[in-house]
Amino acid sequence: MRGKFLLFLLIVFVAAFVWAGGGKLAPQFAPPKLPEVKADADSAWMRAYRVFALKKAVAATVDRKNYIPLKDIPLTLQQAVIAVEDHRFYRHIGLDIEGILRAALVNLQHGAIAEGGSTITQQLVKNLFLTSEQTWGRKLEEVVLALDMELRYSKEEILELYLNSIYFGSGANGIGQASKIYFAKKPAALTLAESALLAGLPNAPSLYSPYVDPAAARQRQAVVLNAMAKYNYIGPTTAQEARQAPLRLAK
Repeated sequence: MRGKFLLFLLIVFVAAFVWAGGGKLAPQFAPPKLPEVKADADSAWMRAYRVFALKKAVAATVDRKNYIPLKDIPLTLQQAVIAVEDHRFYRHIGLDIEGILRAALVNLQHGAIAEGGSTITQQLVKNLFLTSEQTWGRKLEEVVLALDMELRYSKEEILELYLNSIYFGSGANGIGQASKIYFAKKPAALTLAESALLAGLPNAPSLYSPYVDPAAARQRQAVVLNAMAKYNYIGPTTAQEARQAPLRLAK
């Protein structure tokens, strides 16, 4: 109950902040102002329009040429990403209250945004629509967009979009390119060891790429496998076997 109350306060703050700012922090893809219609007649139409506007903006941003449906992405890869990036993904509504409070304490200590506490949904909207600028205004846009995204898309759709838009390093945008560039195979053929290595890359692609630093890539892979074991996606023995499994890179 405490978490839900804090979330309610955060949403109220966000709404008030945006209203007070006269819409200056509105999302970049916001649709044009709609003609005024009676409130009792247009609620369903307005909801439909907002869904259309968001999905049109997403479709215009995501690369469909190399798009991989979630059904063709191994469950172990999905679990690896959730375990290491956002283990409460299926239990929150776009914001992780615990993560936000933890990040807020760190940020207050530093006097700036040093930690984001971002969920997969927040990372997705940032990748699609926002810059990497570390300001309170940009973070507020991210929060508003993440809440809206969760209202319009299912968790599976959000995860699918995330895996197809995140940068994996070495020129690989999305899991389709990443599987090809690193292992010369389609995502469906990835092993647990390969999936864990790829799941660890988005955190710092230029640092963890096996083409840049093989040792760092293996260390990050171990972090992912440990997280998977911690959240009961795999057992300790399976995690150990995957850590020791050979990796045959594409080059």
